[in-house]
Amino acid sequence: MSIPTEQKIIDGDGHVVEDIATIWKYMPEQYVGRSFSDARGKSPFPPIDHMHTANRHFTPRGAFANVGREGWELFLDDVGIGTTVLYTSAGLAFGKIVSRDWAIELARAYNNWIYDTYVSKSSRFKAMGLIPLQEPAEAMIELRRIVRDLGFCGAMLPSMGANMPHLGSEKYWPIYGEAERLGCAIAIHGGAHEGLLMDDLSPYAPVNALGHPMGQMIAFAGIIFNGIFDKFPGLRIGFMEAGSAWLLTCLERFTGSWESHVQFDPRGRFLQLRKGEKIIDYVCRHIDEGRIFLGVEGEELTIAEALRVVGNKPFVYSTDYPHEVDADTCKHELEELRENSKLTDTDKEAILFRNAQRFYQLPH
Repeated sequence: MSIPTEQKIIDGDGHVVEDIATIWKYMPEQYVGRSFSDARGKSPFPPIDHMHTANRHFTPRGAFANVGREGWELFLDDVGIGTTVLYTSAGLAFGKIVSRDWAIELARAYNNWIYDTYVSKSSRFKAMGLIPLQEPAEAMIELRRIVRDLGFCGAMLPSMGANMPHLGSEKYWPIYGEAERLGCAIAIHGGAHEGLLMDDLSPYAPVNALGHPMGQMIAFAGIIFNGIFDKFPGLRIGFMEAGSAWLLTCLERFTGSWESHVQFDPRGRFLQLRKGEKIIDYVCRHIDEGRIFLGVEGEELTIAEALRVVGNKPFVYSTDYPHEVDADTCKHELEELRENSKLTDTDKEAILFRNAQRFYQLPH
């Protein structure tokens, strides 16, 4: 099925604001309590972090509104977007769940809820599900279910969490192997910013500004230096909602640091560079071969430089709606992207839909 020309924008990272009361109804009865009223008003998800909540700051009108399916459809029509890939909001804190049993059941409940509420109602809605990375064997089972049975594009992993090893850890290799076998996407997403040495930083704006790229840089480091793409060459991983600038920092710093601190690796645990290859070459090779993707918006200072360095293949246009944005914001971002004279028409086409098609394996 071809995408009509007027709809050739794919939103690679939109968000649902969960209907918490309804998600409880998808949880097993023993988790809800003696009656539904025991759980009503409480979230089955942990708080995202104390910096989001124990604070007072002003956000754009309508930010984080639960617009529902109808509101999302109006937004897509208004902005001129054909398809959106939906991510969780409350579940950005999913890595903080300590109870493995709770994580297993809540992932399943959330996935069933978003399927029933969005994905099953319109082909314009795609989804990245939650999987209980706290229990990798169960995560593999849930990943198979959401991809094969529910038609999801793949699953999201939080960049930070309680007692989470880095995302290059051997603990997660079975999940990456299953994603490779299924041919689905894995996306890393930030949002919970505790534990990044900013726990007492105020005001909140710099926490938001630094938290997303810092979380992605740490996740990227674990994945790159532990050779995840060498071990699983069919794997596709996206790093969402942090823009493009952090990648340039990683390329510069990782390349220089590896040249001055080459790891002794008698058992081949880490990344494997080809003869004469530097870290920047290694990353660019995996980008070119379709393994690494980044979510970007339209008005970014570094987007043209990032394309000059790594090419146009990894960048996926993302609205982040309804987090701190509305239709007018997204229209402005798209206008800035389309009018950027440093990008070619081919670059813009790649960012607006072609890269999302490849990452999420969507119809051409």
